[in-house]
Amino acid sequence: MRFSLATFSLVALWQLSSCSTQSKQDDTSKAGTSITKTSADTDTTADSSETGSISSTRAVSTGDSTLDSLTYAPPSGALLPKYRIFAYYGNPHSKKMGALGKYPKEEMLQRLDNEIKNWQKADPATPIQPALHLVATSAQGLPGKDGGYRMRMSDKTIKKVLKWGNEHKSLVFLDIQRGHAPLGPEMAYMEKYLKLPFVHLGIDPEFSMVTGAKPGTKIGSYDAADVNQAVQFLSKIVRENKLPPKVLVVHRFTQGMIKNYKNIKLDPNVQIVMDMDGWGPPVLKKDSYHDYIQKEPVQYTGFKLFYENDFRKPGSRIMTPEEVLALDPKPMYIQYQ
Repeated sequence: MRFSLATFSLVALWQLSSCSTQSKQDDTSKAGTSITKTSADTDTTADSSETGSISSTRAVSTGDSTLDSLTYAPPSGALLPKYRIFAYYGNPHSKKMGALGKYPKEEMLQRLDNEIKNWQKADPATPIQPALHLVATSAQGLPGKDGGYRMRMSDKTIKKVLKWGNEHKSLVFLDIQRGHAPLGPEMAYMEKYLKLPFVHLGIDPEFSMVTGAKPGTKIGSYDAADVNQAVQFLSKIVRENKLPPKVLVVHRFTQGMIKNYKNIKLDPNVQIVMDMDGWGPPVLKKDSYHDYIQKEPVQYTGFKLFYENDFRKPGSRIMTPEEVLALDPKPMYIQYQ
């Protein structure tokens, strides 16, 4: 019964998630390079540089025998900008939260591979690294026992997706929608998984409810200090475990979602991707990318596409790989929901 309730909660959450928020209606680097900064199964627990990079075998022990049996090691060193990361987003408990959970595992992975072929054809010069982007802490409309308005996926759920990534030679991103819960403990919950070299982190400002509002009633935000906290957390994991740099994906589709972006501090152990996360017709998505990603540069850029929501307006359509790659700078992280 607890599993059924958790699953129902996840399905209901689709109405709150970034997949349901429209893109804005309102000359940086060349392709393949980072943008230069302008300055300075139950749940509530539901179911570089100096890194000494790992190459062909994984030597780090997580203290968890199941995790230690996952041996996939991605290409050594920093992934960006040598590779373009291509991710399917969602949660295996919900068909409505994104492509990751919409289809049975094998069909989902086949669709992922087929989509990657389209992107590789559009840009043969940049190899693509596949990825699965799991909503691992999911914002909720109810407070839960601790008042956090969030639901953590269980160890079982997270390990299931990690096993998929291991088998398919794909990265796995663990995404945090913190609700009212502090960011630090939510990241700490992911720490043992992040010791694996193919596991990376995402944080979603939309559900960072700093005003105390209920998730889904208003768009939340992170300050640069919060992004820096995530960077420092990942950098510590990289240093202590001699890992290649981690990738941090930060979702964004409005001006207010990221405060004081100029104060975000770069770290050689972490590669920051600002991901344009809004849905809508191409003109709105391009405007959002220009206003909130290109004009407020941090390091690398990403772009999200929606198999369903990008068609919600009459006459709308999903952008082609060629159209997305025509953006300046070319996004190095692509996500489909």
